[in-house]
Amino acid sequence: MKVTLNRKNEALHFEALGASNIIVNIDGSPEIGGINAGARPMELLLMGLGGCTAIDILLILKKQRQNVLDIQIVVEGNRVKIEGTEMTPFENINLHYILKGSLSEDKLIKAIELSMDKYCSATAQFNKTAKITYTYEIKE
Repeated sequence: MKVTLNRKNEALHFEALGASNIIVNIDGSPEIGGINAGARPMELLLMGLGGCTAIDILLILKKQRQNVLDIQIVVEGNRVKIEGTEMTPFENINLHYILKGSLSEDKLIKAIELSMDKYCSATAQFNKTAKITYTYEIKE
């Protein structure tokens, strides 16, 4: 996998391009010289994790013949400062799944656990450094 970042101004705005050929804007906060022209890098990490599990879960539930009308995932990460550095990696991450449709709770739990334990590469990446938990709710 390869991505390319191109600086777009004199500040901290970048356009990133991957194999999908879709531009993603990345920027720093105004407090450090950014102009709010894109997502922060750490936000993108959480977005990637949420997207990875969302795709897995939807595909698994489709195979289980579950009728998902809508899905929303709220991903929250708690960061901790590494002593002697400016690094603040995620220590804890929670994914809260909100699904709408006629769904079996048991099948949803199975789909989430399969994503977390078997399919999602982003989960495998984060598991090395952060505790990942999940919660869910089903809305009819």
